[in-house]
Amino acid sequence: MTSPAERFTALPWLLANDEDLQRRGRWLTVECRIDIGHKPFYLSIRDGALANLDHGASLMRSSAFCFRGMDEAWIEYWKPIPAPGWHDLLALTKRGVASVDGDLRPFMQNLQYFKDLLALPRGSN
Repeated sequence: MTSPAERFTALPWLLANDEDLQRRGRWLTVECRIDIGHKPFYLSIRDGALANLDHGASLMRSSAFCFRGMDEAWIEYWKPIPAPGWHDLLALTKRGVASVDGDLRPFMQNLQYFKDLLALPRGSN
């Protein structure tokens, strides 16, 4: 089984093949950070498409917000049918295995987009 961070590296390919999700995010342009366990990933989203995905520590890299989840959170979230409490990004924060901080406006205004974007690895076993 691949690690959650390795699984997340497939995100550019997964999003490129999901035209509906790109269309729904067409008004979104944001720099954000997603932590998979202790590994940070920097996403540059332009008009709903993933323009760039960098991973690893980066000094002084700015991002609008950061969503952090422990490995366990991503493993459970990416199951084909996640159990209650593991099925939703906000449920993960309530459970205490994930957190979100920074400027939450772009995150909350596009919440369904981010829920669907971060659920894309569910289909990449």
